[in-house]
Amino acid sequence: MPAGPLTDLQVASFSKDGYLVIRNLLDAEETELTLAAARQDQALRINAMDVIDTKGRITNLSLWNHPGDDIYGAICRCRRVVDSMEQLLGDEVYHYHSKLSAKEPKVGGAWEWHQDYGYWYQNGCLFPDLASVFIALDPATRENGCLQLLKGSHRMGRIEHGRFGSQTGADPERVEMAMLRLERVYCEMVPGDAVFFHGNTLHSSDANLSDKPRWGLICCYNTRHNNPYKDSHHPSYTPLVKLDDSALKAMGARGSELGKAFLEAKRDRTQGVEQN
Repeated sequence: MPAGPLTDLQVASFSKDGYLVIRNLLDAEETELTLAAARQDQALRINAMDVIDTKGRITNLSLWNHPGDDIYGAICRCRRVVDSMEQLLGDEVYHYHSKLSAKEPKVGGAWEWHQDYGYWYQNGCLFPDLASVFIALDPATRENGCLQLLKGSHRMGRIEHGRFGSQTGADPERVEMAMLRLERVYCEMVPGDAVFFHGNTLHSSDANLSDKPRWGLICCYNTRHNNPYKDSHHPSYTPLVKLDDSALKAMGARGSELGKAFLEAKRDRTQGVEQN
């Protein structure tokens, strides 16, 4: 596997902590193009799921399995993202799915503590060798519900997940004990910053009670050797064609193309919707 954009120290940090923050993963122009595309993307809005928290607040979540010929697809296939994922997971990766999480001011909902592998385990993935990258399109702050995670929690292994309140979450007793022993990290980011995190890293986010939106693009990847043993609503191994990083600006503010397939809530057969 060719050398990627991350240093050995960064890879070691991810292995130890279960996450890695990269500042300016997207530069200012790339971030502005992505946000402009998302804000005016009618397909995202039409196909968004309303995910409701225990207080009745709503987060709009649009989710798709295949990258697509748009700026979101260019991001999830660009070398700086994919090569980084391959370094962190130690194998060829493929696109598992992507999603646009939109927490609007005052009404954007919270997410319970959970592991992504708590969901993906149900899809026939034998190993937790998956990871995601959350890219901030708006400023992500404590006030508007930035991502929180427990440092090193991926080393706990998979935790049982079930229905707690009106959402799916990790076993609250284990989460409570983990919070007594592990550092809680608030991933406050400016637009263009990103956080890569392991499929077993416990994470959550608070409601957006501020007057500022918190939109983020999340790209999720599985490893080739972890190809699911059964079919699910997310894809099996599909070779990913990498794009040069220059493809982002060349794509411009191009949103979802006509006919792009989005996942509908009724087709999601895991315990609820993957949360960020």
